[in-house]
Amino acid sequence: MKALLLIDIQNGFCPGGNLPVADGDRIVPIVNRLIEEGSYDLVAASQDWHPDHHGSFASQHPGAKPFDMGTLSGKPQVLWPDHCVQGTPDAEFHGDLNVDAIDYIQQKGENPAVDSYSAFRDNDHAAITGLAGYLRAQQVSELDICGLATDYCVKFSALDARAMLPDVKVRFISDASRGIDAAGVAAAIAEMRDAGVAIVTSREILAD
Repeated sequence: MKALLLIDIQNGFCPGGNLPVADGDRIVPIVNRLIEEGSYDLVAASQDWHPDHHGSFASQHPGAKPFDMGTLSGKPQVLWPDHCVQGTPDAEFHGDLNVDAIDYIQQKGENPAVDSYSAFRDNDHAAITGLAGYLRAQQVSELDICGLATDYCVKFSALDARAMLPDVKVRFISDASRGIDAAGVAAAIAEMRDAGVAIVTSREILAD
């Protein structure tokens, strides 16, 4: 079973959103082509789904500004702008994304006391989502991952896929992803490669 995992391709992370990734919307046509022509048996997607009082928001820390370093539950935490709040347009998938093709949606980031970059578990690893169990139940053997942002949620999802699904071949699709800054993207790709994640492009996948 070959699966495609789309990470947080939401309005909030695209231009015009509350926490935009530069050119984040430009991956949508690439992702749609992968969905249509990539010979995937199933498509899963993660969705940041924060309560409006999430502790990772700078607005919940008096005197703090977005992107300051603060703490959350006693641990260092980047303080983000309010983003992807449950039930708001910011949290919706990008309007051009082929959502009808998505077989499973994993919402994350609902616990206000801990942030959740990975689609598989919270940042403190104390709570897991249902994604790994779903992929095991579907007998997935190959998992391609892409989305937003490379240096945060995509990277941590890929690393957790390797750790939690050790028998699954995991690949990161570089051109179907965008990151926050070039240095962070380069470091994320190196970290993923060192963990055993293959780095591929959509052209390679579609040529198979």
